[in-house]
Amino acid sequence: ADLPPIAREMALNKESSHHLLVSTGNWKKAVQAYLACITFSDVQIGRMLDALDKSPHRDNTIVCLWSDHGYHLGEKWHWHKQALWQRATHVPLIFSAPGVTKAETRCHRPVGLIDVYPTLADLAGLPKRQGLDGVSLRPLLQDPNAKWERPAISTYLKGNHCLYTERWHYIRYNNGAEELYDRRQDPQEWVNLADNPSLTGVKRQLAAQLPGVS
Repeated sequence: ADLPPIAREMALNKESSHHLLVSTGNWKKAVQAYLACITFSDVQIGRMLDALDKSPHRDNTIVCLWSDHGYHLGEKWHWHKQALWQRATHVPLIFSAPGVTKAETRCHRPVGLIDVYPTLADLAGLPKRQGLDGVSLRPLLQDPNAKWERPAISTYLKGNHCLYTERWHYIRYNNGAEELYDRRQDPQEWVNLADNPSLTGVKRQLAAQLPGVS
C-alpha cells in the first residue's frame, strides 16, 4: 500500500502471475519446486568441491560461487526477479582463497557482482587493470569487519536504480518515485520510509551516489 505506482506495476506484471499461483492452489507447490532446484544445485556443487578436496589442487585453487539474481516467491505479491527489492538483488557470494580467507566467516558489508572480476584478478596476482567500475574485495576477505564505505548499486531497466549501504536500501525510479528501507529495523522491507520528512537528508545523500542523479 505504501509503494509508488511504478513499483506496483513492476511487482504485479504479467510475468509475475502471483494471482494465478494463488487462485490455482499452486503457491506451495511452486515454492517446493524452487527449493528442490536449489537442493539439486547444492548437491552438484558439493560433488565438485568434494572432488577438489581430494585432488592435488586443493590448497592452490581459488573458489568463487555466485548466482545471477535473487528470486521472489510471492513476497510483495511478486514472483521471479524484475524488481529492485532485497529479494531480487541479494545473491550468494562465497569466496575461498588459500592463505586469504578463513573458514566459516561471514561478511555483512554491501558489495556487488561487479567486484568479482577485480577480486579474482587480485587474488590470482594478475596486473591491475585500469577503468574498472568494480574493486577488489581482498580487504574484506582478509577481515570481514574491515572498514568499507563503498555502497552496492543495482539497476533494472533504464533509469531505475537501487543503492545499499549497511543501514539503508534506497530505490529511485526513472520518474523520480522513491522507496527507502531501514535494513536494521526492517530487513524484510515491509515499510517504505520514503515519505518520512525526517529522512529527507538521508535520501538526498543516498541519491547523490546513484548514476544520473544529482
